[in-house]
Amino acid sequence: MVAPLTVPRLAKKTSPPQSANLPLALTLDRGGSDALHLQLAAQLRAGVTSGTLAAGVVLPGSRALAGALRVTRGVVTLALAELAAEGVLDAVPGVGMRVATGAARPATLPSAAALPAWFVLPEPAPVDAGQPSEGISFKPGVAASHLLDVRAWRAAWQAAARTPPGGDYGAAAGKWPLRVALAAFLARSRGLTVDPARLMVTAGSLSALGLIAGLLPRGSRVLFENPGYRAARQVLIDAGHTVISVPVDENGLITDNLPAARLAVVTPSHQYPLGVRMGVPRRLALLEWARQHDALIVEDDYDGEFRYGAPPLPPLTALDEGADGGGRVLYLGTLSKVLTPAVRTGFLVSPAALLPALERARVLTDAGHNTVTQDALIHFLLGGHLDRHVRRARRWHGQQQAALASALAPLTQDSHPLARLGGIEAGLHACLHLAPPLDADRVAAALALRGVFAGTLRRFMVEEAPQQALVLGYGGLTVAQIEAGARAIVDVVRAESDRLTA
Repeated sequence: MVAPLTVPRLAKKTSPPQSANLPLALTLDRGGSDALHLQLAAQLRAGVTSGTLAAGVVLPGSRALAGALRVTRGVVTLALAELAAEGVLDAVPGVGMRVATGAARPATLPSAAALPAWFVLPEPAPVDAGQPSEGISFKPGVAASHLLDVRAWRAAWQAAARTPPGGDYGAAAGKWPLRVALAAFLARSRGLTVDPARLMVTAGSLSALGLIAGLLPRGSRVLFENPGYRAARQVLIDAGHTVISVPVDENGLITDNLPAARLAVVTPSHQYPLGVRMGVPRRLALLEWARQHDALIVEDDYDGEFRYGAPPLPPLTALDEGADGGGRVLYLGTLSKVLTPAVRTGFLVSPAALLPALERARVLTDAGHNTVTQDALIHFLLGGHLDRHVRRARRWHGQQQAALASALAPLTQDSHPLARLGGIEAGLHACLHLAPPLDADRVAAALALRGVFAGTLRRFMVEEAPQQALVLGYGGLTVAQIEAGARAIVDVVRAESDRLTA
């Protein structure tokens, strides 16, 4: 146990010495079910998100911390690498590990003692923190916003500024011209023909999923992919539902012997995080399951716009026999990856019968989407700028994808491959599956020491032994950064393999 003593120094631009103490107690249970490095990472993460460890605080060195905790240095290194990959910590050359800006709560927040006695603080939201300020971060879900046509972008917002604001909140489902423009974009980009009257403008996929979760009777059973999107799972849990994990393989969600449930949430176009896509037979099987169990399906079309050589598969919504308005699939899309997360805008295509309930939920949630943003997007879409941006982004991301696959080829194309690259045919991330007995956490820790940050698949899994894989998001990196980071991955994986076989 490390007792709370002095407050660590704040990191300065000059290289300050590290403090040997922490303002929180760390206790590792050697008989616990979780590995020691996971316990340490969880306690440090909680210290950061609670504000006990403020932004800029430099942590003790791994050797000093290991000595204080009476564990091996490898336990500390694995924990710090995990937090660095999440963006909770920054690795600063000559300084060490420090709490990343934006990862901690402000120190001025009231203490838990000031809260009502009945209130229990929830765990931090299961979302990744910002990217490390230095080094190469293979964080998934980052868009290439630098590809935006700045002139067209400014013109869209200037047009929105010239539009007089209305005196009311507007339609909960969104402005009609934007719904029409988004429906036309879906037809061009995904081959999905929908009635704009069934399309709702949302604040993104999690916001839309929250609206849908509110329609279900409390305590409903929901099928969810494992591994899967942690934040979406938490939305369902926070809504009071029972989430049932369903395994995923190289063909997407395994549809054999699915249990009864009221809802299934899937990412069939580019599964998050494995990157695989669900084949047509399983898509049809899932639709049949929904009919048999009187259930609904949420289709999160994650990264569906970006494919590299592989032919697109029809969305579940297009295969639904009731696509004229009476179907069972709710289709979620977002402009966060295809354009920029800054606009906080997505869309939901709903069966016609459900739309009034969704509009009611939206009115009671936030009364509808920001009308100024909607006006800017109407101008941007109707001017053809989004289509041109998507074409430009596809070319750019195709170069990134090719660079990653080529740089990792020494691991994947050897006569005795040390890894397999999955999910590379689409989207903005891929999974590097490591050959046994390689351990992804050890590889990630060694990479973090080189200033290369990659998360592991374990963070996306529940109730199962984790698969040994790195999740490599490349959307926000340059080709040169991808190549440099991939070379480091090759070196580290080979070195770890040599160590294990020595």
